[in-house]
Amino acid sequence: MVRWLFVVMMAVALRCGAAEVEGVKLADKVRVGDAGPELVLNGAGVRTRVFFKVYVGALYLQQKKTSAEAALADTGAKRVAMHMLRDLAADQLFSALNDGLRNNHTPEVLARLEPQVRQLEGIFNAVKAAKTGDAIVLDFLPGTGTRVVVNGEAKGTIPGDEFSRALLRIWLGESPADAGLKKAMLGG
Repeated sequence: MVRWLFVVMMAVALRCGAAEVEGVKLADKVRVGDAGPELVLNGAGVRTRVFFKVYVGALYLQQKKTSAEAALADTGAKRVAMHMLRDLAADQLFSALNDGLRNNHTPEVLARLEPQVRQLEGIFNAVKAAKTGDAIVLDFLPGTGTRVVVNGEAKGTIPGDEFSRALLRIWLGESPADAGLKKAMLGG
């Protein structure tokens, strides 16, 4: 009887499919907007800086990918969700994202993206801070751009597919913000 109950409980847990990282429950599937495509959790892990746990990062794609090249080349909708594990001022969060952009792009590309980078900075400055438990979502919408959502509230959309791909390189590029998080986001 106990063995049968264990088998049933495991089957239910596997069917639910939700992952949990550092106490943050992550949905196995999400929908981008009301009419947008359904995305699946590709992978998730913890972003650390020095020895501090900063956030749980999750990558959602329309179809799972195990390589950064495949995820970056995918032209479908994507989502990066950051679930904060510590408080950060807006300028700290923006600075970290901006460092990730600089580490993965040439000066020429950065110069082209400057207007969108300034728009992202403006969105984060308006938010003021990311508190422990907050969820910051970056939805990459082909043909539209990057929608920034904080705790379920849309804060702005930054135009340009090139900018969306550039942001994704922060986590999946040649010089990712956190190599362990990159591996985890790719299901490794």
